[in-house]
Amino acid sequence: MLPETTLAAAPHAPGVYLMRDGQDGVLYVGKAKDLHKRLASYARFSGSEHSKTTVMLAGVRRVETIITATEKEALILEASLIKEHKPKYNIILRDDKNYPYIKVTVAEEWPRVGMARRKSADKARYFGPYSSASAMWATLRLIAGLFPLRNCKGNRLKPRPRPCLNQQIGRCLAPCAGLADRRLYLENVEKIIMLLEGRGKALQANLEEQMHQAAETLAFERAAQLRDQLADLRRTLEKQVVSAAHSKDQDIFGLARQDAAVTIAILQIRHGLLNGSRTFFLTDPYGDDQAILAQVLTQFYQPETPLPGEILLPCPLADQPLYEEFLQQRSGNRVSLKFPQRGDGRQLLHMANANARQLFAEREQQHRSWQSLAEALVKTLRLQRPPERIECLDISNISGQLAVGALVCFRQGEPDKGNYRHYRIRTVDGPDDYAMMRESLQRRLRRGRDEGNLPDLLLVDGGKGQLGMALAVAGELGISDDLDWVGIAKERGDEGEKLYRRGQKNPLLLPAHSPVLLYLMRIRDEAHRYGITFHRRLRQRSTLASELQGISGIGKEKKEQLLRHLGSLKRVREASQADLRTVPGIGPELAGVIYRHFHPPAASTTTGEILDTPGKKE
Repeated sequence: MLPETTLAAAPHAPGVYLMRDGQDGVLYVGKAKDLHKRLASYARFSGSEHSKTTVMLAGVRRVETIITATEKEALILEASLIKEHKPKYNIILRDDKNYPYIKVTVAEEWPRVGMARRKSADKARYFGPYSSASAMWATLRLIAGLFPLRNCKGNRLKPRPRPCLNQQIGRCLAPCAGLADRRLYLENVEKIIMLLEGRGKALQANLEEQMHQAAETLAFERAAQLRDQLADLRRTLEKQVVSAAHSKDQDIFGLARQDAAVTIAILQIRHGLLNGSRTFFLTDPYGDDQAILAQVLTQFYQPETPLPGEILLPCPLADQPLYEEFLQQRSGNRVSLKFPQRGDGRQLLHMANANARQLFAEREQQHRSWQSLAEALVKTLRLQRPPERIECLDISNISGQLAVGALVCFRQGEPDKGNYRHYRIRTVDGPDDYAMMRESLQRRLRRGRDEGNLPDLLLVDGGKGQLGMALAVAGELGISDDLDWVGIAKERGDEGEKLYRRGQKNPLLLPAHSPVLLYLMRIRDEAHRYGITFHRRLRQRSTLASELQGISGIGKEKKEQLLRHLGSLKRVREASQADLRTVPGIGPELAGVIYRHFHPPAASTTTGEILDTPGKKE
């Protein structure tokens, strides 16, 4: 139960309370209109000893309260503290995905359109995020075919004596070669924005009007081009499913329960069309449906998330006006929360709830597939136990330089990216893969032994020698029999992949279509990808550091900021002073110093003028 001093000190005022454990960690963050009354309800709680509230309260040693002026301020502070502390008993939305955006660089002289992983303060227009990467790429392909823009990199256009292949296949108007009509180019940019905003019908009418005007002025080539664009656009719009008999922007929340687990499905409708969906699986959330939905709302709609004008919920919230005011403040526009009882809104809620229930079915099917694969792994590789957790180590380096060990982790058949690790090699000089593997394994396995979180199976990228090295390290640590060991090596010629097991001289050769082999290859390839990606980043940082070494005012921190913000040394070289000023910590003066370092003024101009006019005194 709550400490006795908690209620005595709790005020009758709105605010936030933080329940802390014996190590002063935050177990739960909540808000209240009256802190004293809310905490009193916990003090009087007398539920089952196995209920989640009872279990949580048993761990509370101290309650911290923060008074706010209004309940809305308490809600804002609660969302901020949950994001900061990630308490055990609060809902934390995780879907293990970084959803992409489509970016239109409207601030550039010749704008571009492409994919972006995150938003930046660069005056570009961002559309998304797209929950389906394939749908996002399909949209980009459609845009490239309908309204071609340049797709070369760089904020500034570099003049070319002749256009690239994209111009010849109709995918670029070639502004670099001076062939583009600027008015037509910017018209394409406007049409792309209309399409991405969901105004497909208006764009269709716009193209049809332009086609008729071109035909009336006898510009038949232009009219034919517009006719083809219009036909392609109509085919695309016909594929889209109209979800509602209106053109509103809506988000529809669905919720389903199965035992202690809860699933949330969010359907996103823009201009009456189903634009995308997001799903979340909550293993054992604390609170009833209303409390869960309230927390999901405040976490899902972050300041950078676009908000629709209307949100449909599967149940009404207790403090609905408060949440509407909170979301309106984040959006800047009016946001309405509704619990429809009939009509189109009720049908959309049924659809969202069905999607939430489907998530349980998909996870059950995924679990059955994993059980079948786990049984095959145990039988084929003669393992001690089903490998619920598999880790794989790969070494990446170039002639021993910038060496790194990359460890990936798979749980129940799927990547567990929260347990991916990089190990910078500290003790090895020169190209010695065995020594690098020894160092990485010693660091991983020693910590795993001490903390009790060893994998069930360790997969080593390599043959008999690499597996022997792993077993030698395990023997030194006394854990040889605590987990299973397998080496996987791609052999030369047509022999394919070979699997090496402890105590067996000859490798195991499985058919190329074997599910066990394909799964182990997937894990090994993921370790390759993870290691190479990190190694490439290290090389970029090393190159950037050496390139910027001689610039006054650039230290280690600013080098990191430049790379993190602009992405690569090439982009730092190509950046304008305005782009450089957007990097945190780079002011106007330092931006000018960096820009002049990469774009030194041509000294020959003044010298040439003097040589051309020998009698003139400067």
